[in-house]
Amino acid sequence: MSILVNNKTKLVVQGITGREGSFHAIRCKNYGTNLVAGVTPGQGGNKFDQTVPIFDTVEEAVRMTGANTSLIFVPPPFAIEAISESIDSGIEVIACITEGVPALDSLKIYNYLQNSSSILVGPNCPGMISPNDHCKVGIMPGSIHLPGRIGVVSRSGTLTYEAVGQLSNLGIGQSTCVGIGGDSITGTSFIDMLEMFEKDDDTDAVVLIGEIGGTKEQEAAEYIKTNFHKPIFGLIVGASAPRGKRMGHAGAIITGKSARASEKVKALSSAGVEIIPTTSDIGNTVKYSLKL
Repeated sequence: MSILVNNKTKLVVQGITGREGSFHAIRCKNYGTNLVAGVTPGQGGNKFDQTVPIFDTVEEAVRMTGANTSLIFVPPPFAIEAISESIDSGIEVIACITEGVPALDSLKIYNYLQNSSSILVGPNCPGMISPNDHCKVGIMPGSIHLPGRIGVVSRSGTLTYEAVGQLSNLGIGQSTCVGIGGDSITGTSFIDMLEMFEKDDDTDAVVLIGEIGGTKEQEAAEYIKTNFHKPIFGLIVGASAPRGKRMGHAGAIITGKSARASEKVKALSSAGVEIIPTTSDIGNTVKYSLKL
């Protein structure tokens, strides 16, 4: 069984009639995801792709279709409302793709999540995919993935694809791939994902991709030291980034010594993580270490 999404996933897409929502909803469906509903206020009663019912609210979508997972494509000012609506409707797993969500909104949602049973991936993330179950919730290109037993978790969407591409080209399949998002405040952390991978019988090893900014990698290292017992490989990018300048992601900014790539590498290495030297070494490091 994969983590987060699988063959029991029933997906509702919030913002399904928008350009990005419709573009990626059809690709999730074509990959094999059970797309049961869409939500766009004022469009209730219509159909997406001639078969998928559209509702005005998530609550109605859940009640009528049993949706348990949501994928959010709404503008930043409305993201907090969309996430809250999914939480209030009992959605189990939420992926918010929206980039540019205000940090204060993300903080409010993070606090709101603590009193719920929902899991939020993102915002500003590519979502997740389980090749073994042919289930994709997000914007990851399904064609590059292979079914297998290596988990991938990353702060960067693009580097997730790079890691998967290298693994697949070497015939190394993936169990689940998750992009947790590049903002400074996200619904889930490396630790959350590692806890799930540790318990997942179908994941034999994990590739973790971090970057400059914050202390998420150091926190993961502390968890790995005593709680993670599977082979784990770590790549940290941004070693050449100048201090105080944001590099792509809202959370990728060096604001102190602990935010530097070198400090993150040191922490992960001390926790027993096998460090991947460069971006181009992801696939080969896994292959030769695991003798695949």
